[in-house]
Amino acid sequence: MASQAASMPSISPAAAQTAPSVDALAASKPKPCCVCKDEKAKRDECMLFSSAADAQKDCQPTIDLYKTCMAGFGFKI
Repeated sequence: MASQAASMPSISPAAAQTAPSVDALAASKPKPCCVCKDEKAKRDECMLFSSAADAQKDCQPTIDLYKTCMAGFGFKI
């Protein structure tokens, strides 16, 4: 039985050094739980303690502030 060698693309040492590693990218981006804590607390408080019939409508400005803050860190909600 004849075996065939698979052709694998190679990366030059210069390209390997300039490409950021996945670990470096993950370490530089904060976790969602660690950003916008004040905005999240205000949003949660508004939603939990709103006396309006529709808490989501009542708290929409607070929700929008939280979404804007999270978007600033690259998170899509």
